[in-house]
Amino acid sequence: MAEKIGPTVQQLFDLSGRVALVSGASGHLGFAMAYALAEAGARVVVSSRDLERAKQTACTLPEVSNGNHVAVTIDQLDESSIKCGFDEAVEKTGQIDVLVNNAHAALFADWRSVTGEAFTKQLANTTGYFLLSRLLRDHIVERGTFGSIIMLGSMYGQVASYPDIYEGIGAASPAAYHALKGGIIHLARHLAVYWAKDRVRVNCLSPGPFPTTDLPKELEKRLMRKSPMGRLGQPYELKGAIVFLASDASSYVTGQNLTVDGGWTAW
Repeated sequence: MAEKIGPTVQQLFDLSGRVALVSGASGHLGFAMAYALAEAGARVVVSSRDLERAKQTACTLPEVSNGNHVAVTIDQLDESSIKCGFDEAVEKTGQIDVLVNNAHAALFADWRSVTGEAFTKQLANTTGYFLLSRLLRDHIVERGTFGSIIMLGSMYGQVASYPDIYEGIGAASPAAYHALKGGIIHLARHLAVYWAKDRVRVNCLSPGPFPTTDLPKELEKRLMRKSPMGRLGQPYELKGAIVFLASDASSYVTGQNLTVDGGWTAW
């Protein structure tokens, strides 16, 4: 009977002894996810384009049993930086078991003003996600173990934005961002199918409205009116989802998109 029941819930969510690389871990949502993984026992590699910022973030994470958290430089728009940063992470920790592709080079120009060059550069974030994911896959295969990759999508990779939310306040939600996030969600599905035999799970986590504190008040009110829950998300509300996808609690889950949006995409 015990064999049928399997590990306990605590064991399933426990990340002790594992190492998680979180790109953009010093950012608004990245920090909350990195913190959650550390709370679950994982040693975290904090990556950022700004090494000093990454080091400061690593120092603030909860202590774990398998070593100090470390910082590396990764620019997800630069292929050589991705390779060097990943290699450095492996050199410093000896292993990477979980990858959270969260880093994002933002674009604020909407469909009215965006240039072709800027649009293409925004889509290059997807290229960075793929290249870093492939490095993790190859690393897992070489070690003969199991791995989990989590891509950061968005509710805006699944539904269009409401034009009236942004009207009169600023630029519309960028068309390039919607194309980017929709592509990331499908990239996760595609890689999940190809890499399942390699024991590498690939899933997507898509947040809804989780704005930063500098959001214009009127825009905040409009977003809240569109949410079934009538409020915006708090970064800590992604912690449970990221630990679930990173851990053995989701060992039979791959190719899925977990949306945490307060019901936004349920309309």
